[in-house]
Amino acid sequence: MSSCVTPIVQETANPLVLLHGFDSSCLEWRYTLPLLEQAGFEAWAVDILGWGFNNLEMLPLCNVEAKRDHLFQFWKSYIKRPMLLVGPSLGAAVAIDFAINHPEAVDKLILINASVYSEGTALPFDTCLEWTYITRLHCLLPWWEEATVDFMIDGGYNVSSQINQVMKKTLLISGENDRIIDSKLAVRLHCELPNAIIRQISNCGHIPHVEKPEAVASLITNFVPRDKRLALPSILEQQGKVLINH
Repeated sequence: MSSCVTPIVQETANPLVLLHGFDSSCLEWRYTLPLLEQAGFEAWAVDILGWGFNNLEMLPLCNVEAKRDHLFQFWKSYIKRPMLLVGPSLGAAVAIDFAINHPEAVDKLILINASVYSEGTALPFDTCLEWTYITRLHCLLPWWEEATVDFMIDGGYNVSSQINQVMKKTLLISGENDRIIDSKLAVRLHCELPNAIIRQISNCGHIPHVEKPEAVASLITNFVPRDKRLALPSILEQQGKVLINH
């Protein structure tokens, strides 16, 4: 039931596993993922259960527990090593929840206060139209409405009281002009996480990994030691990526 963009080369380095925001898909990473591969990362962009392009013809539960278990089963089947888990906006709650319940599967966290649309930066019409097409694409799938309603009826993620349990080293990335996630909340999260650093991207709104992919890739690269990355980025640059369903 998993859809993802697989890495071109899989090595023993701790991989990056890229989540997405509320009711979005792995296509959020279409600009940043190639830059991360060029920097030497093994990068997986994964759809959260109930969103993206997962094959859910036999519709399962899509509540928080089911989403957590789905990600764990994906990790156990394909990753099998401590990962660098990247979560934008609601994906940050997914990442925190997962790190608390499966600490053995997580090496570090990277949390980005992003979701679907940005209101903080003036953008060309063609760019806004492309973003709209991409973010609506998975909504055409026949099970999309039921999966989203199931998640919302369940109450969604509520990890605020558990933040101080996250002992993993964490990078927080904040867009300076984000009008969806208040910058004060990013500062509060930085204060409550025991082992976190925070970095802000200027002239950037709600989805830094779409608006400023070079800046996000640079921050992640500087955060992760070189020995956690692949040694052969030149090979990665010569090959393409495939969106697949398992």
